[in-house]
Amino acid sequence: MKNQGGETKAAPRPASSSKMSSGLVLEEGDSPEAAAPLEGGESPGPGAPPLAQEDTKSARPAVRDVSEELSRQLEDILNTYCVDASQEGPGEDGGQSEPPEPEEAEKCRSESPRNGDQETGGPEMNGEKESTKGSEEFRPGEECGERDQKKAQEKKKAKGLGKEITLLMQTLNTLSTPEEKLAALCKKYAELLEEHRNSQKQMKILQKKQTQLVQEKDHLQSEHSKAILARSKLESLCRELQRHNRTLKEEGVQRAREEEEKRKEVTSHFQVTLNDIQLQMEQHNERNSKLRQENMELAERLKKLIEQYELREEHIDKVFKHKDLQQQLVDAKLQQAQEMLKEAEERHQREKDFLLKEAVESQRMCELMKQQETHLKQQLALYTEKFEEFQNTLSKSSEVFTTFKQEMEKMTKKIKKLEKETTMYRSRWESSNKALLEMAEEKTLRDKELEGLQVKIQRLEKLCRALQTERNDLNKKVQDLCAHRSSLSLRDLVTGRQRLPRGPGVARSGCGSAPVQGQPPASPPPPLRRRSRGEWKPTS
Repeated sequence: MKNQGGETKAAPRPASSSKMSSGLVLEEGDSPEAAAPLEGGESPGPGAPPLAQEDTKSARPAVRDVSEELSRQLEDILNTYCVDASQEGPGEDGGQSEPPEPEEAEKCRSESPRNGDQETGGPEMNGEKESTKGSEEFRPGEECGERDQKKAQEKKKAKGLGKEITLLMQTLNTLSTPEEKLAALCKKYAELLEEHRNSQKQMKILQKKQTQLVQEKDHLQSEHSKAILARSKLESLCRELQRHNRTLKEEGVQRAREEEEKRKEVTSHFQVTLNDIQLQMEQHNERNSKLRQENMELAERLKKLIEQYELREEHIDKVFKHKDLQQQLVDAKLQQAQEMLKEAEERHQREKDFLLKEAVESQRMCELMKQQETHLKQQLALYTEKFEEFQNTLSKSSEVFTTFKQEMEKMTKKIKKLEKETTMYRSRWESSNKALLEMAEEKTLRDKELEGLQVKIQRLEKLCRALQTERNDLNKKVQDLCAHRSSLSLRDLVTGRQRLPRGPGVARSGCGSAPVQGQPPASPPPPLRRRSRGEWKPTS
């Protein structure tokens, strides 16, 4: 369809009969609240008399008959005018060429208002005129428009040709020889031929599109006339529906009055029930006040118990902190002892050849000490496990406090049992403290023993150094004697052997040692051998 401006619009889709009827029933002065109960009908109250129910039952079929007739008429109109238009449209234009391009469509829209002005004087709202008259009125207007367009195009072409001729003459005057002028004319002729061919092709395309647009225009005009006829019939139906709505309004007012009377009866009954409920609420409030007082007393008791429990937890936390500090001190002392042992081992690695047996004994002692330390650590682990068990029992007791509201009597018995258990755990804790003190005393004794051993080791180191110096001196003296004896001849050795029994002290005076009985005087002193505890003896 086309508007007064000439713009094309899509044909309206066929709507359902229920939607069209609901949109046409309401007048400008009517409200949707009045129409809603009249269409569906309200359900009567529980206390309504049977006569009113019979009246409503008799009125419902009459309302339904009128609404059914109107809906049938709407369906007939929609089927005749809307469905036929939707079926005819695509069948006519199905085998035609491609739709027009957007630029050409805009040109057609700019030219169409002339025809649109003529459409305003078309068929009226009553729908008595037919579609054929409208199509005949538009044709002479189209022919006049085409003639005007052709005249305007011819004028434009004449102006353009005059300008082109003047330009050609100017270009030809610039050329000197006639051959160049002929060549320029040939080029211009070839360009004009190409432009003419292109213009002919465009003209053919535009003619096809024009035929398509003319067919579409005729089709839209026929649809417009059909829509006007349908509109007139729909207006008549709307008037009938308005009359029907007025009757329904009157019936609705009567029903509203009846419902107001019913509501008054229901409100009186409701007030009686409210009074009964208020009495029951007052009784329940008294009971609730008593229960609140009891709950307050129980809450005070629970607060006292919670405070006692918090004090106990604080005391236990302090005890655990004291234990942790003691353990840290013991660990620090053990680390110091281990570091001292490591340093002693590093220092005495160079002197292991002289003090192997003492090192083995010291290692054994260290291993024994380590075993004792592991044993003590195991005991500490046992005591920590016992304390963890004690903590678990305390956590269980806290869970019991949470269930105190439901089982008050059972909780009192459990509290007594827990107090007995706490006394037992306190006794155990005191015994563990005593054991820890004894362990600390043992640790101090062990530390003193370690200090004594370190003093002994230092003394042994001093003895070993003195013996090493003595050994080095003796080795030097032996080397000197061996060199002196090798320089002597065999005769000196023989004479020396014969003289040695007479004066043995003279031969050994050079070595700086006293003569030893029971040994041959001529033999050199044997090399020394180290004993286990720092003593030295001659090797055999």
